[in-house]
Amino acid sequence: MGELVVREKGNWKDFLHPVLAGLISVIVNYGGTFVLVFQAAKVAGLSPELTASWVWAVSIGVGITGLALSWYYREPIITAWSTPAAAFLVVALGQVAYSEAIGAYLISAAAFVILGVSGCFDRIIKLIPSSIASALLAGILLQFGIKAFAGISLDPSLACLLIVVYLVFKRLNARYAIVAILSLGCVYLIFAQRLDLSQLKLGLAVPVFTAPTFSLNAVLSVAVPLFLITLTGQYMPGILVLRNDGFNTNASPIVSVTGVGSFLMAPFGSHAFNIAAITAAICTGKEAHENPRKRWIAGVAAGIFYILVGLFGVTLAALFMALPATFITTLAGLALLGTIGSSLTNALTESSSREAALITFLASAANIQLFNISGAFWGLLIGLLAHMLLNGRFSYRLTKQPS
Repeated sequence: MGELVVREKGNWKDFLHPVLAGLISVIVNYGGTFVLVFQAAKVAGLSPELTASWVWAVSIGVGITGLALSWYYREPIITAWSTPAAAFLVVALGQVAYSEAIGAYLISAAAFVILGVSGCFDRIIKLIPSSIASALLAGILLQFGIKAFAGISLDPSLACLLIVVYLVFKRLNARYAIVAILSLGCVYLIFAQRLDLSQLKLGLAVPVFTAPTFSLNAVLSVAVPLFLITLTGQYMPGILVLRNDGFNTNASPIVSVTGVGSFLMAPFGSHAFNIAAITAAICTGKEAHENPRKRWIAGVAAGIFYILVGLFGVTLAALFMALPATFITTLAGLALLGTIGSSLTNALTESSSREAALITFLASAANIQLFNISGAFWGLLIGLLAHMLLNGRFSYRLTKQPS
């Protein structure tokens, strides 16, 4: 999978599904989590120009790194901004000066470059059993599957329409199920007049450079938590998503490239970007393309869409955010059903590790939040501990002593 392929022939159908998978992943990312960036910018008191620069930096950075990595390795290496880190910054940016936050971003990015170049990340990932990795992924994605159907309580007409269209096309032509719900869902929203686009105006974003400053407070309160949250909440599950779908590219180049990209974009406002986890699963599974060797197109397409959003700053981000929440959650959940199912199957196949995998799945689905560290980390930690205790070898034995 990691070999560089110079040229691959195919018809337009080989491009349609992965391109749409890339588009859906971008829509889900902006529509589902990008509001956290705007909230953090508001807490920091950033001007509209600095906010637009943040959007530009993180979108362009994500787009270029994801496009380049997917093209070079011919694998769907989807990059994204760190969502748990953005949630953390909603609180943290109110406690440090913006220039100090920029300095903290640089330190965190440099740490990821060192981690990638040293090869330590690859060695850590290889220690995780495949059943535990699959269970972790299934647990992380479970909430998205649940939200696909929870939308029926909030917006019955829209959620039911998307679900019914999905099931009908799964029966008639499974390959076009996701295409159908995206297309028909947008048509429904337009005719139902549920998209208010009157305030949208196209305008190119202008990056604004902010000179970094450094302080011990910013290092301890922003840089260190930012590094740990991004490592445990994004990089680790993101690499496991690739492994789960059979892609074995070394993690080190991915960590290094995204770390360098984050470092270069930090002075323009980008907090951190990395390999994606949840939105990556939309592009790495069978829903993107039956042939794994064609799924890299989804990574390139997602990169191009991210770059387009970045060029137009907050305009297109606001467009995606204008989509109803039920549309976003149902679309994401249905697109991830196949991945959730295959992950559960892989996790529970081996009887010897089934209970540890089940514990990992439930602990990850619980989304435990402790010490500002994401639920993915705690789910993985609990799962590995369960696997060690249930399946590890212990030299201690109880022996009956002679009386």
